[in-house]
Amino acid sequence: MSTSDPSAGTAAAPHPEPRRSLLVCALVGAAVMAGVDEIVFHQLLHWHHFYDRSTSGVALVSDGLLHTAELLALVAGLFLFADLRRRGALVPGHAWSGAFLGAGVFQVFDGIVDHKVLRVHQVRYGVDVTPYDWAWNLAGLALLVTGGVLLARARRAGGRRPS
Repeated sequence: MSTSDPSAGTAAAPHPEPRRSLLVCALVGAAVMAGVDEIVFHQLLHWHHFYDRSTSGVALVSDGLLHTAELLALVAGLFLFADLRRRGALVPGHAWSGAFLGAGVFQVFDGIVDHKVLRVHQVRYGVDVTPYDWAWNLAGLALLVTGGVLLARARRAGGRRPS
């Protein structure tokens, strides 16, 4: 049996993928934050639904659709994460920054676009929403800043993985 391929029988060395680590974990972070929002604020506290501008039946269906999308994104993200780990391509610094950035993007997008621009729902009803809006958006901003700091550190480290 001839082996003209010099790499035959040898495993390829792991090749770190910082950008993919960032993007995959951003998907996971956004999905986790959507899950926290849906479970805590929609189900446990009953503060709002994803779409509150119709009947309660439509509101519940909108929550179900949000939950479905969040679960699909989480499962897809975790499969992609597992693939990165299996291939030795996961870069932890970029992965952590992606998780925080994804969660922050979801939070800020929800707070500004869903709450204020599209007005599909508010954080809470029957109260002055100003402190809730500030808390919601500042929490999202804190997540974004944390993700940005982690990304800057990861880039300074050059995508190196700890041994």
